[in-house]
Amino acid sequence: MPGGWGLIQLTAPMTPTLPTLRPVHFILATALLASHVLAQNPSSTPAPIKQIPPPGVKIPDGDRAELEAGVMALGKDLTVLRHNLQSKPELHALLPDVMIFHKAVDWALRYNEFFNSKQIATAKTLLELGNQRLSELKAGKPGWVSATGLVPRGYISKIDGSVQPYGMVIPEDWKPDEKTPRRLDFWCHGRGETLSELDFINQRLTNKGEYTPEGTLVLHLYGRYCCANKFAGETDLFEALENAKTHYNIDSNKLVVRGFSMGGGACWQFATHFAGLWAAVNPGAGFGDTKEFMKLGLTPDRPMPPAWEQTLWKWYDSKDYVSNLADTITVAYSGEKDGQKEAADLMIRSAREEAGVANPPMGELGKVAPGDGSPKAAEARVTGTSPDLVLYHVIGPDVPHKIKPEAKPEVESLVDAAVAKHEAVPKKIHFTTYTLVYSTMGPVTIDGMEKEWERADLDVDAFRMHVKTKNVSAFTIPSMNLDTIDGQMQAAPREDFTGKTKTLSFHKVNGLWVSGPAKSGKNPEICGPIDHAFMSSFVYVRPTGKPLNEKVGNWAHDELEHAIDFWRKTYRGDAPVKDDSAITAEDIQNSNLILWGDPSSNKVLAQIIAKLPLQWSQEKLAFGGHNYDAARTAPVMIFPNPLNPEKYVVLNSGVTFREQALLNNADQTPKLPDWAIIDLNTPPDAKWPGEVKAAGFFDEQWKAPAK
Repeated sequence: MPGGWGLIQLTAPMTPTLPTLRPVHFILATALLASHVLAQNPSSTPAPIKQIPPPGVKIPDGDRAELEAGVMALGKDLTVLRHNLQSKPELHALLPDVMIFHKAVDWALRYNEFFNSKQIATAKTLLELGNQRLSELKAGKPGWVSATGLVPRGYISKIDGSVQPYGMVIPEDWKPDEKTPRRLDFWCHGRGETLSELDFINQRLTNKGEYTPEGTLVLHLYGRYCCANKFAGETDLFEALENAKTHYNIDSNKLVVRGFSMGGGACWQFATHFAGLWAAVNPGAGFGDTKEFMKLGLTPDRPMPPAWEQTLWKWYDSKDYVSNLADTITVAYSGEKDGQKEAADLMIRSAREEAGVANPPMGELGKVAPGDGSPKAAEARVTGTSPDLVLYHVIGPDVPHKIKPEAKPEVESLVDAAVAKHEAVPKKIHFTTYTLVYSTMGPVTIDGMEKEWERADLDVDAFRMHVKTKNVSAFTIPSMNLDTIDGQMQAAPREDFTGKTKTLSFHKVNGLWVSGPAKSGKNPEICGPIDHAFMSSFVYVRPTGKPLNEKVGNWAHDELEHAIDFWRKTYRGDAPVKDDSAITAEDIQNSNLILWGDPSSNKVLAQIIAKLPLQWSQEKLAFGGHNYDAARTAPVMIFPNPLNPEKYVVLNSGVTFREQALLNNADQTPKLPDWAIIDLNTPPDAKWPGEVKAAGFFDEQWKAPAK
């Protein structure tokens, strides 16, 4: 019987479903939340950090009053309509398409985010459009759902309950009831520090973007503002896709991801981490790593960060995942004189290293060596990579940081050809990862690693009927005739007794592969580090009791306020916050709990402290065989929630990068691992929550380090 996969449908990992709409409070606040003016490092003289988003301009009192009244009225009408549509779920699900207009104007007013006087007229237009959609929805005739052209849409995020916008470009020949699914291209936008919801939606009403292939749906991602589609911005793609699928007939086998500049960096990340999803990927410019892009370690003013932070670069350094591009077709674009040509040059060098080329040279600015790309599609295939890795590099001659118009047809011809020959069911799959955050490639999943943050490989060949692994302790593949795993003979049935295809799971016991899933340890849902908790539903749990020590209590209070403000500015949502006494069984079941304070001040932390790998009293904080002064130190940590091990608890931390990282998207990487001990005698600054006395990772069984 010939080898081959069972029936497989390729889907995005951790694809979210649309959650129930949470109540939105339409209360205007005219005061701008105070921004922290923080130092570059704990030992330096405090210096101001550039505020991102920047402060807006003052708008005339008359315009402000008119807009505030309009926002208040639309908000009240939305509240009434939400109640009235409870019995009409199909219409109720369209509320986010109205809410995006309300939020765009509300937040611009509330947080001083009018960045030029022209945006006053834009805000008035968006309120008109919001009221028009509301009237249509109230009448049960939402016209935008059948519209072609530029159509802004919205969804409610499972992460924080916020409404998030995205923009669709709908072909003129599209029909709401069409049966044939269409190709969908994602577009990741470039850096825009003033790209508020107001500006983004206005662009999505007035500009089709760089590429609009004939007959193709195009989805412009907001990506949670200006974070290069990282963390919550990464989840945004999958949430937007899930929402778009409820409105449009999308061909899951014809997905393309594209972007330029910051969006090019985002595209490289999506391309390498989720290669099995894409018929083609089209990154332009951007960045492929942190160290080389930021020129770290070369001069005294750009020192290398701590070892744990360098390890965590493995999360978003696309160059380390370059071998995954064998699972798609890559069409990169660079301007010949663009400094960000370095991104494609770096990926080409890394691909050649993967192919066994010793010390391949790095491409140079303003030069294109033979085999490194070409302005012409027919000559753009990169040479020196492995035969399975198809990488084209289209060059815009003599241009800096822009997409040359003459290059677009060359790019499009290659992308179209890749989509046309994309295999819905791959014959073989190669998968490289460094973390269980990225555990899935098409139909295969790495369920466990022998050591996270070191390279793991999973190669599955359905026709040769073998699997080869490196640094993998557990995996799942589709049903197939399987002869060997790492040379070890296997007997795996293709079908179960119902005749339906199924998946096959294996895990290691004493170095040998046995059938069945892994039973304990870090897994794709619960693997750390701290920032992983903020890519799915979370709740900040505010302490209401008296702290063990006043200094720690004050620090936890200020860090919670900072985390709330930072989430709003960076990820454009209101972080869910509840008192410790208000946490419900539903919260424990559905969300990661971010616990602030100590076992005396926080009731939830008191309930679970005995099951966490630390001891915490008024005098002493004990962790990992070391004792710390509890009056001046505090733990930051992620751990499986003892009340629900399928979710996290996090102690005293939001996302771990801070204001300094906002200055460069390549620096928006995790700054703390699974745990850290913070000395509070050093105040928080633009990079750290205090002096980091110690930091590290739990092992694969969530064991703390020995002394």
